[in-house]
Parts: sequence; C-alpha cells; structure tokens
Amino acid sequence: MDLKQLEYFVVVVEKGSFSRAAAALNLAQPSISRQVALLEQELGQRLLERTGRGVTPTQAGHALQAHARVMLNAAAQALFEIKEMSDEPAGKVVVGLPNRVASGLCVPLVREFRERLPNAMLSVVEGLSLSLREGLLAGRIDVGVLFDPPPTPLLSYEPLMRERLLLVTPEGYRLPERVSLTSLADFPLILPAVPNPIRSLVDAVMLPRKINLNIVAEVGAVHTALTVVEEGMACSILPESALNLSARRAKVRAAPIGPPAMWNSLVLAMPTARPASRLIQETARLLRALDFRAYRPAAPMPAGEE
Repeated sequence: MDLKQLEYFVVVVEKGSFSRAAAALNLAQPSISRQVALLEQELGQRLLERTGRGVTPTQAGHALQAHARVMLNAAAQALFEIKEMSDEPAGKVVVGLPNRVASGLCVPLVREFRERLPNAMLSVVEGLSLSLREGLLAGRIDVGVLFDPPPTPLLSYEPLMRERLLLVTPEGYRLPERVSLTSLADFPLILPAVPNPIRSLVDAVMLPRKINLNIVAEVGAVHTALTVVEEGMACSILPESALNLSARRAKVRAAPIGPPAMWNSLVLAMPTARPASRLIQETARLLRALDFRAYRPAAPMPAGEE
C-alpha cells in the first residue's frame, strides 16, 4: 500500500465526497478516484459506497481508516524525528516572557540564541503571565516563562526561581523590620487586580485568615502600582524584583512580610499535547541557563523562611 493512497482515502472518508477531498488536497478529482480504486483493487475489497450525497465507508473501509491513521501518524512522526537529527536546528521558535522579566533577560537570551542557534529565528512575545499562558494553550507560543500560573494537564511547569513579596510604601512611612499579616490592614493599598498572580497569592494568604485589606485601588500591572507608590498616594504588596523597575528608588521603602512569608514563583512552561522539536528543546535549555540575577534585585532574600 502506498502512503499517498492511504492519505487520499482518509481525506475522502473525512470529507464525505471525492470533490471535497480534491478541494482539500488541491488535486484533480479523477486522480484521487484512480488512487482509491487502485487501493480497492490491491485489497480486493470495496472500501467506499457511492451515494447521492457523496461516499460512506464500508465495513472494510472503516477497518482500513483506523489502520491508515495509525500508519500516517507513524510516518509523520518518523519524518519529524529524522529531520530533528540535523546538526543545526532551523525554523522559528516563539518565546513568551512577562514584561518585567523581558526587560532584564531579553538581551542575554537573544545573544545566546544567535550564538548557539544561528540557523533559527527567535520571536519574543511580552505580556502578562495570564495572556502568555493562553498563548501557550492556543499554540501561538512554543515555550514561556510565567509567574505562578494555575495548574493544568495541558502545560508542564518547571520551577526557575522564587522571590519574596514585600510591603512597598512611599518614603514617608516608617516600617518595622518585618510587617505582620494583621498590620497590613493598616496600610492603604493599591494592588494588581484579579486574576494577576500576585493578587491571587495575596488573597490566598489573607482571605483564609479573615484579614481585610484596605484596598483603595486596583491596577493591571506591577509597574503601574509601583508608580502610584512613588507618587506617595498608596502602598502596595510587590515582589522584590519590582524595585528594579523604579526610576526613583529613593522615593519608596520596602519591608518583608510575615510570617508566613509570601513567595512569587517563576516557572518554565511548555505544552504537553504537542511534541517539542529540537529547536524548542534547545531554546528551553537556554532559558534555564539564563542568569536570573539580571532580573532579581541585588540584595539576597532572607533564607530559611516560608
């Protein structure tokens, strides 16, 4: 049996007619009919019943259709694996990075990519973790770096780093060495709105303890919340790396929260439903090797606290 004959037969069955199959395959209808007829001749079985509305598979046709799909999939997988054995991966890979991660890591990522994968092209998509996760699920992004994404069997998550959430205030505030959870209610807060991962983390800690925060406003991004704090209008709960975004670092104060401390997690995310090409695997390896000190603040996080 010829693989092309099996492909034509499967498309005819799926489309329900030779004419629709010809349009889908961009071929002349007589050539498809001839190949299916040769297949029936070789097998000694009628595979299709012609009707006024098109064709339907016979019992033998149903049996062949199931086997044909397996053979075609196996052939496609073999072709994919053989092509992946080339010395230099080629093609295009799309990487999703949160905005504040991209600001520190995009340059070294592009530099390493060009050096190690000269025959491939890198496309970096920046955005909020929620939109990047949707892009991974929809197939628009091949590999991504996300903050605290909700679990799903459709994506695999690999931890990359953690950073502690801080109470960030305007410069006029006097802060203790550590801010307790209950005392957070005393500060006017501007927080990212749900479903931002930081807001989800804060709510997960505060709501079960019945601690009502004084939230005076909600915004869509960490950078916006930090700008409001710099202007002296409110405080916020932000990850340590957010302080790197401040153009007026002297205008803000920060102190760790807890116990218990709240931690922001950064993960490497890849789809589980489709195979990762060698190019995607190599790109993921580059992401794992990036120096996250370029993204995180210089001061180390307190050790041994959860």
